[in-house]
Amino acid sequence: MPRIKIELPADFSFSATIPVRITDINYGGHAGNDTILSLIHEARVQFLTQYNYSEINCGGVGLIMSDVGIEFKNEVFYGDTISVSVKATEFSKVTFEIYYKLEKLNDGKNIVVAVAKTGMVCFDYTNKKVAVIPKDVKEKLSA
Repeated sequence: MPRIKIELPADFSFSATIPVRITDINYGGHAGNDTILSLIHEARVQFLTQYNYSEINCGGVGLIMSDVGIEFKNEVFYGDTISVSVKATEFSKVTFEIYYKLEKLNDGKNIVVAVAKTGMVCFDYTNKKVAVIPKDVKEKLSA
């Protein structure tokens, strides 16, 4: 099976800074893969919040994560602060992609610890069906 390879966008429109907690550390002494997924989730929520959106109400529709891909690059330890750059792209009628670049500062250098992509689907929770991306949501998130 081929390895996951994520091609990041050239630039990012948002960045969140998230500290690594002691509860994020696994028996190997570093952050587990579930922690990286949690950091991505937190960054996505902060990204949406800047536009007064949430995953339950994103311009009148909800969001569901349909898939995720993560490339792990370097270890993350307790006390690290992770900068997560975020960009929404590849909009269709009902879906879009969000890309993430996770970095930590080490000896004055930014070290990439992971890159990721989530596929997002707009969803009408009331009627339990896929929904069209609202025009203003597409405009704001793609800026």
